[in-house]
Amino acid sequence: MSHAVSYSIRDKIGVISVDSPPVNALSQRVREGILDAVRKAQKDKSEAVVLCCKGRTFIAGADITEFGKPPLEPGLSEVLSAMENSSKPIIAAIHGAALGGGFEVALACHYRCAVAGARVGLPEVKLGLLPGAGGTQRVPRIAGIRAAFDMIVSGNPIAAAKARDMGLVNEIIDGDLVEGAISYARDLVDSGAPLKRIRDVNIDPATIEPGFFEQARKRVNARARGQIAQDRIVSCLEAAVNLPIDKGLKRERELFIELLTSPESAAMRHIFFAERQAAKIKGLPRETPVREINQAAIIGGGTMGGGIAMCFANAGIPVVLLEVNDEALDRGLKIIRKNYSITVKRGKLTEADVKKRMALITGATNYADIADADIVIEAVFENLDLKKEIFAKLDETCKAGAILATNTSYQDVDAIAAATARPEDVVGTHFFSPANVMKLLEVVRGAKTADDVLATVMLTGKRIGKVCALSGVCYGFIGNRMLTGYGREAQLLLLEGCTPQQVDSTLEKFGMAMGPVAMGDLAGLDVGYKARQSRKAEGDDPRPYAVSTRLVESGRFGQKTGAGYYRYDSETRARVSDPEVEVMIREEAEKFGIERREISEAEIIARCIYPLVNEGAKILEEGIAQRASDIDVVYVFGYAFPVAKGGPMFYADQVGLKSVYDKILEFRNRHGEQNWEPANLLKQLAENGGSFADLDQRPA
Repeated sequence: MSHAVSYSIRDKIGVISVDSPPVNALSQRVREGILDAVRKAQKDKSEAVVLCCKGRTFIAGADITEFGKPPLEPGLSEVLSAMENSSKPIIAAIHGAALGGGFEVALACHYRCAVAGARVGLPEVKLGLLPGAGGTQRVPRIAGIRAAFDMIVSGNPIAAAKARDMGLVNEIIDGDLVEGAISYARDLVDSGAPLKRIRDVNIDPATIEPGFFEQARKRVNARARGQIAQDRIVSCLEAAVNLPIDKGLKRERELFIELLTSPESAAMRHIFFAERQAAKIKGLPRETPVREINQAAIIGGGTMGGGIAMCFANAGIPVVLLEVNDEALDRGLKIIRKNYSITVKRGKLTEADVKKRMALITGATNYADIADADIVIEAVFENLDLKKEIFAKLDETCKAGAILATNTSYQDVDAIAAATARPEDVVGTHFFSPANVMKLLEVVRGAKTADDVLATVMLTGKRIGKVCALSGVCYGFIGNRMLTGYGREAQLLLLEGCTPQQVDSTLEKFGMAMGPVAMGDLAGLDVGYKARQSRKAEGDDPRPYAVSTRLVESGRFGQKTGAGYYRYDSETRARVSDPEVEVMIREEAEKFGIERREISEAEIIARCIYPLVNEGAKILEEGIAQRASDIDVVYVFGYAFPVAKGGPMFYADQVGLKSVYDKILEFRNRHGEQNWEPANLLKQLAENGGSFADLDQRPA
């Protein structure tokens, strides 16, 4: 028997115990161990079998390191078949999380018990996959089609109590799980309980509301953003209704293999690993000490500052919100309460939850009130002089060892640090708006930022629910610096022949959550206009923002004024194409002598996405980003780049860097060197047949 699995008999109950840290994943040795134990139990004096796990969790899923490799025997389906066809009842004893293949193992058991704090789920869709070992066939047989659809398409785990209500768990165990499971198994044997095989349950097609699957497909495809797994899950659920289970399992397996070999799943698995890698700082020893963060303070109670305060309160960390006066403070606290009330209306929090979190947020108007904070995050508007002034005050006020962080999107973190006598304590923390919702946190390392400050901020970011990526200091850091070319080309495409709708719809079809033109309207065209006015430089190309400038100067700021590139319905905010804007675009094109032409979707995608790739390569050259995969994490979690494309750098690797490089040269020849000079790193990789993934795999 495998060293990862042990088997013993207690009170005539066989106990299969899985012990394969850290999460008891279904590796080959675990599968082999379970299969051997089940076979042994068929021949011994046990009367029932309990399957349990040591450590912090039940089987938490498949061993995804085996994906893409030749299959190792025994396969999971063989293990589940042996369990399901056992002559003795098998009871899964669940603690922690039973996820993916782990939950499918539990579903192949005849009964399932769990501690109250356990969770079960099928999260495969988050890797661009579907449950491949019976999840789509067994869950609907006991929970119903609609519940199965909601559970599998979302990929979100559910609590043990809810799972019991759905029939997915039979018993909640109080006290010691293994002892309770053995007692439960004993009761089943003594009462003559039948072998409950889920495969023996049939779904009456007449119980499915007419058009359910058609509507389900429309729902998932409307928000797919390039993902295909949700559509295939609907097909599997349809098979669960219309086919005998063995044929349904075969159909599920076929669609699982299709997804496993799909570029969409490859991209999503890339992001899964990239997210975890991004939290690791190269050259920073694992034993680097961290500072205690028990009290936080936020400077500025606007939308951003309030959102950051909510992040800390949500994690149970007391936070002080500092504003210039009582009126501004009251306004900031009201914004926080309003945000929480919206969450309550959506059913994601209770009033009791809100009361508890609001109690962790206190207000202040005096710097002395934040003197004992362990971390202070400045979140005022983007004015370098103001930020330097604030940091000088923090230097005077805050205790020794406090981390002083600036939430800036563009400003020089080193210049801000220089306003203090302790630059080693200063770091950039670029939150994304709304901060209480957006997952990304760019952590910006200044020239003198201490190692323990970096380690602490990365750990604190995780603690408050953020995906952290490290950046060096430059204008715009990783994400905003790259975004410049994306926006520029979208604007130039308008002058060259596209309509706003054509640019947006093409990039939304590519998978972006919102096209760049509509995004400008949402953010407010006046914001970019003011920024351009404040930093006009000689030699700047006037063409890219000619239309935007004209719109702003005619009072069209975007959604907030009901008109920008589009017109907006006052109630629904639905965008409508505006012929008046198309006239403006043609007039501006004529002014610059630009001959308009038909532009293909392929060119729109290349013109907008390849500047991201090229600038990303320059960022890697300069050491601003640690890895190409970190850039992908920034764009997927901070800029809604489609996860099914894996981020701009992964996408470029899939297209082929030689093809990307050649297309950039073509654009350079057509449009000039100012915007299209290829990065040296991109040139080198393209000419040598390399990839960004190759760079990430090199030793640090």
